[in-house]
Amino acid sequence: MCELLINNHEAINREVLSMSTDEYRKTSLFATGSFDLDFPIPDLIGKTEILTEEHREKLCGHLPARAEGYSWSLIFSTSQHGFALNSLYRKMARLESPILIVIEDTEHNVFGALTSCSLHVSDHFYGTGESLLYKFNPSFKVFHWAGENMYFIKGNMESLSIGAGDGRFGLWLDGDLNQGRSQSCSTYGNEPLAPQEDFVIKTLECWAFV
Repeated sequence: MCELLINNHEAINREVLSMSTDEYRKTSLFATGSFDLDFPIPDLIGKTEILTEEHREKLCGHLPARAEGYSWSLIFSTSQHGFALNSLYRKMARLESPILIVIEDTEHNVFGALTSCSLHVSDHFYGTGESLLYKFNPSFKVFHWAGENMYFIKGNMESLSIGAGDGRFGLWLDGDLNQGRSQSCSTYGNEPLAPQEDFVIKTLECWAFV
């Protein structure tokens, strides 16, 4: 019996190892998207103007393991801290946590990104495959790393980009946190996050897991 269990375990390992990156990713997404996993809804430290309980419940199933079980702490909000990307960077100085970016545009669409680390100015792309994009309208969809490139996050004082490839950006925000753009990009293999490629930000919030 022990030998049979070991052989079965080895067979499963060989099957996983033989999967392509895309096959493994799709299998993982099917597993997380097809079952109602019992994730507790996190407590919020700070007041949100965007997130509903349903939003939080759906997002919980896609957090990286190191963010699970933590309260969500509001680090930056355009309503409280103004519409300026440099203010966002300042609020995240010395912060070590994944960041949930939540955007509501002027057409009341809700979407955003989860980054594997806090946001900062950089000449090069940074971050890991824990990063993702998501949208709630017209239905909830999550776009995980597709494995095509490692263009996760890049920012300066003029703009912030999350996901890129062939001159297109999964999520792009200007330095005034006023205008944004979302396109299909090879990093996440995503659909545009908003109905229109270009959008105007009504409110933006950033949450850390602490």
